[in-house]
Amino acid sequence: MRHLTVEVADLTPGTRLLAPVGMATPDGAVAGVRVMTGGRIKGVALEAELGLAALQIEAAGGPLTLSHVITPEGMNYPEAVFAPRVTPYTIAAEALAQASVEAAHASGGGMAGIAALVAEAEARFAYAHPEHRFNDGTEAVPYLSCGTTPGSCVDINTYLIASLRAAGYEAGYLYGYFFPAEKGGVTHDMHCWVVTRHDGDVQHWDIAHHMKAGLGPTRAGLNPRPGWRVALGHSMGHVYQQGGEALRLKLLVEPVAVTGGGTCRDVAIVARLTAP
Repeated sequence: MRHLTVEVADLTPGTRLLAPVGMATPDGAVAGVRVMTGGRIKGVALEAELGLAALQIEAAGGPLTLSHVITPEGMNYPEAVFAPRVTPYTIAAEALAQASVEAAHASGGGMAGIAALVAEAEARFAYAHPEHRFNDGTEAVPYLSCGTTPGSCVDINTYLIASLRAAGYEAGYLYGYFFPAEKGGVTHDMHCWVVTRHDGDVQHWDIAHHMKAGLGPTRAGLNPRPGWRVALGHSMGHVYQQGGEALRLKLLVEPVAVTGGGTCRDVAIVARLTAP
């Protein structure tokens, strides 16, 4: 059993927060979550289509700490992880869909097709955190036909998921935290990765880690870099129902402050994981 704590920097009393409850994966399951200090739980908001939930929290002022209990006895991925969805973050534009189908077919299809699309996504990006994302303002994930585009794990995996699904593969977008072994179970931001399922064979892909660590061409594996990861959610394009209000988010990993009109802003966090 491990404990994940997420510490949010000083908050004004009365600040409303939305924080993910977590999920179960074959690598482990969130068995419980509570507010340890700095606030109180006011309710639970549901994302019914994805089978996810979020805590509605009212800050007491000062720092706030959440604690998640992670059990090692994981379960199969929920089917919602692999379900195709019609959102601007997950649908491939026509040119990307056509190119993805052709690339998968040219490789022979099957598992080789998945590997080919992973390699294609890797070739389209240079790891970075650009101010503007390659798909900002688009209605579908655009095709990057030549050269490289700066992008983070979010950008790279957005492209990969759209490409895989356009080619007919089961693929899911997972996110939470990755704790590098050399940092002793501490991180300051989220991470995301991709899971594929073909003929019952489940594989994990982390292009960003291969790029950042100089590990060469991306290969399947949950932790290509030594460390531990905790999944807190999946998919993009969330709608949380809270009271009579629908709060729309791209995704929910770190706690966010909910302001007037249902908009959100990021807060500074430190996440810690007790080593297994």
